[in-house]
Amino acid sequence: MTTDRDTAAPCEDLLLDNQACFALHSTSLTMTKVYKPLLQALGLTYPQYLAMIVLWEKDGLTVGEISSRLLTDPGSLTPLLKRLEAEGLLSRTRSREDERVVIIELTEQGRALRDKARSIPQCILGASGFTLERLQHLQAELQALRSHLQDSMA
Repeated sequence: MTTDRDTAAPCEDLLLDNQACFALHSTSLTMTKVYKPLLQALGLTYPQYLAMIVLWEKDGLTVGEISSRLLTDPGSLTPLLKRLEAEGLLSRTRSREDERVVIIELTEQGRALRDKARSIPQCILGASGFTLERLQHLQAELQALRSHLQDSMA
């Protein structure tokens, strides 16, 4: 006995391999797996690494500023920052002007970790199989896509 499922032609629009979202999602998962051993050598998880990158770029930010930069919720960022503080990589202090505001500053150990992380982008470039120019073009395209998607939600 045949069912409609057996005889129905596949809808091209709904094939998994035709979904941009799946290509992005699966690539993100794979990228994170490539980062994992590199970051384990530094004692960081991928989300912690992203937070550290933000602080290496500009130290002394508030939790809200870091959260905004990482496009994440401040509530989910706080436990991550507490773990980094426990590891001695940063300090969290309440603002004197507004005690609801927490300022994050790198410790000497946190600043020193940047030197150990300098080789990671080159390792990722090598793993990508792309030239630097091609990877930069892809990054620009993804940033444009993100911007358009954000605009569509406004």
